[in-house]
Amino acid sequence: MKVFNILFIILFVVSAGLQYNDPDPYLWMPIYLYAALLCYLAIKNKYYPLTYFIGFGGYLGYAIYKVFDRNGVIDWITVHHEESLVQTMKAQKPWIEEAREFFGLLICFIVLLINWIVYKRYKYRLPKNRFS
Repeated sequence: MKVFNILFIILFVVSAGLQYNDPDPYLWMPIYLYAALLCYLAIKNKYYPLTYFIGFGGYLGYAIYKVFDRNGVIDWITVHHEESLVQTMKAQKPWIEEAREFFGLLICFIVLLINWIVYKRYKYRLPKNRFS
């Protein structure tokens, strides 16, 4: 899990840095840095349930909003026929930007969920006793 978290710390910090030129870096830089912080704390075996629940709620809630937004994921799938998200890094089409943001939030949510599941498994693993 240490390698997993190091990889995602790097990915999230780079993603946060790339948001500098985005129209709303004040929103997306903290989103990615929060996930990076929780991955760092997971390496240190420090899990704070409230921070995870805030992350789960924030990432999942905002991702759901991105699905149903006017130029969101549903619009990208139905109206624009899943137009390629990797054409250019300058997303001049709002449905491409919204879909990319959705997948970024989904990645953050999944990484936090994996860390939470691993933490719960280790926390509740009981020592095996042959005599009980």
